Amino acid sequence: MPKSKRNKVVPLTKTKKKTKEWKEGAITTVRKLCDEYPVVYLFKYQNMRNESFKQFREDHLETSRFCMGSNKVLKVALGRGESDEYKQNISELANRIRGKIGLFFTKLPQQEVLPMFEQFEVLDYARTGSKATEDFELPEGAVQGPTGPLVHTLEPLLRRYGMPTKLNKGVVELIADHVVCKQRDTLSPGQAALLRVFDVKMAAFKMTLLCCWASEGDKITVLTDDASDDEEDEGFEGLGTEEIILP
Repeated sequence: MPKSKRNKVVPLTKTKKKTKEWKEGAITTVRKLCDEYPVVYLFKYQNMRNESFKQFREDHLETSRFCMGSNKVLKVALGRGESDEYKQNISELANRIRGKIGLFFTKLPQQEVLPMFEQFEVLDYARTGSKATEDFELPEGAVQGPTGPLVHTLEPLLRRYGMPTKLNKGVVELIADHVVCKQRDTLSPGQAALLRVFDVKMAAFKMTLLCCWASEGDKITVLTDDASDDEEDEGFEGLGTEEIILP
């Protein structure tokens, strides 16, 4: 009997496996950056936001480059040990690569780089699966949004996400106190949607410098002895770190 085509699954996206040529090109890119820039920083990130990152990157194009991608490829490019390291002692930096990590190549002095990263933080709405950073509760009575009383058209949405609401002469009301989330809760789609409705931002996109390698003296300087991922990290907006190289 011929196979039915009615229930055929058609993938909406296709991810091509990275080829040997792609990996070799990525390795070459990293090594060229090592030759061009005197200092290489290793940083970790959490709650990546593409648009904010792109803007930060563009703001420093004249003096610096970011490189993010497959951790394995980055390690090979820098070298895993003294026998294959691309620059003297740079393998010590490669051995710290794990988790959500990137490389920052720059000509800027350290006294400019450190505050640049320390001061960078972008608040945004938390996504499904991330951790709530604080309690958020709403009291019984008329529901207030970020700019005043909520419009009545939102009332069905609130009920869909578990809020005990009703319309009273066009006013959205809670018939009882309601806890949207507690600190450390893993957010459900409904909780994440409600936080957005009430303009509550619980995700902070930031980058933390871990260590750096300088061509002058071929030395490694440890800046933060912590390369572990935070539980609240949401990743790179759906893109795996195996998929991107940003020279």
